[in-house]
Amino acid sequence: MKIAIQTSDLDHSRIDGTRVYLRELLRRFGELSPETEFSLYHKRQFNTALMPPKLANYHEVAVSFPYAWMQTRFAWELFRARPDKLFLPIQAAPACMPNSIEVTATIHDLAFRRYPETFPRTHLWKLNFMLETVVRRADKLIAVSESTKRDLLEFFPHISADKIRVIHHGFDSEFFGIRVSEEALSEKLSSYYLKPDKYILYVGALQPRKNLVRLIQAFEGMKQSVPEAKLVLAGEEAWLSQEIIDTWENSPVRDDIVLPGRVSFEDLRLLYQGARFFAFPSLYEGFGLPILEAFASGIPVLTADNSSLTEVAGDGALYCRAEDVADIREKLERLWRDDALRTDLIAKGTKRLEHFSWDACARETLDYILE
Repeated sequence: MKIAIQTSDLDHSRIDGTRVYLRELLRRFGELSPETEFSLYHKRQFNTALMPPKLANYHEVAVSFPYAWMQTRFAWELFRARPDKLFLPIQAAPACMPNSIEVTATIHDLAFRRYPETFPRTHLWKLNFMLETVVRRADKLIAVSESTKRDLLEFFPHISADKIRVIHHGFDSEFFGIRVSEEALSEKLSSYYLKPDKYILYVGALQPRKNLVRLIQAFEGMKQSVPEAKLVLAGEEAWLSQEIIDTWENSPVRDDIVLPGRVSFEDLRLLYQGARFFAFPSLYEGFGLPILEAFASGIPVLTADNSSLTEVAGDGALYCRAEDVADIREKLERLWRDDALRTDLIAKGTKRLEHFSWDACARETLDYILE
């Protein structure tokens, strides 16, 4: 059996949930099916933080091309190699490929359909083209949540529900479960001008869908009654981030809002561990991987009551209304002050982790591809 996998996203410098998803699958596929030959197609050179393992049944195929790589060079390689199966993990597909190849594709979210105003107009046509192409061409679809499956069936009513299988993400229990000493934690946090248990953490890209303008506004109100609090927005600037940056720059509590930009995995783990709690009031998520990372780090979670977030967090989070600044503020203040609530949410969050693992995700995904 020969399976081709589109892995070009692992070349990127920016690390996000979809790329972590692919990295974790590739850490496991080869050993789960040693008799299967996997061809990993990408453009240039893997990001060292996302690099797949070196296995005897993994064959890296680096094929560069200056224009429309997916639709040109990658498609050509599929015609040339003619694998038995193709796995597309990042909801995009060549418009033209051999009909003999069985295609399985993962759909992470339909955010650009739900909230098109949070995406650049120049991106929307491409995102819609890629989604429509992959939905049309795929023989089997994977949705990362029941929420994403519902969105697929709403926007593509001609699809049979039987064509879509829900397979949840996992989390890195070993990495996020490693605890460091209080001294080591304090020393690292001091480089960000932070103290343990004295800040609220957000992790993710700085872009409109993440609802960070409202989070900053809610934090400004919270500071009136909790002056010692700080807010950390850990992530790189993405599209349409200028309003977020302007809100931060003009905030009366700007000095207590930390924007560290891209942080290493090691620093990210420590930022999670040192936080009083994690805030993730997103307008929409296909899954919401940072929630599991916060659970695994042993900190409480505040998130929004929409999309997949309630599905992932279950009873392990405090919920807010994403579009209500006053409600976000009230929940921030409550979670900061209520020691018993934080303790209860930590316990429930830890329990929620029993429902998610990368081992199960990889096994179920590969089984579905091979069916």
